[in-house]
Amino acid sequence: MTYYLKEITRIKNACYGNQGQLDTVIGTRHYINNNYDQELNLDLLSHVRFTSKFHLLRLFKRYYGQTPGQYLTDRRIAKAKEYLMAGSTVTETCFNIGFESPSSFCTLFKQRTGMTPAEFQKKSNFHKS
Repeated sequence: MTYYLKEITRIKNACYGNQGQLDTVIGTRHYINNNYDQELNLDLLSHVRFTSKFHLLRLFKRYYGQTPGQYLTDRRIAKAKEYLMAGSTVTETCFNIGFESPSSFCTLFKQRTGMTPAEFQKKSNFHKS
């Protein structure tokens, strides 16, 4: 083992000592990425990862700096932008990313991006031309 590999291993163990915790948060993040369009909540995510929802919440926040719910919202907004730039309607986009109400989707989208989905779509189509 080279000196650098030993140092990397030492630093990794000092910063991220518990591999089980890492596996839990990484697995949760992968699950959210693959199922963002489904109805996800903390109870389901903790059940999938076989851990307490409060423990999962603390771990996810520690390693990613945000809660699983916040991460899910960010993921959905990012996918919404992709759908809107590809030409999907606002309603199609809303349902494709897992929202049940176009009005709540539009409100959240505007809070996160500063513009409505329709405004975002117009702006992105304008820049494509």
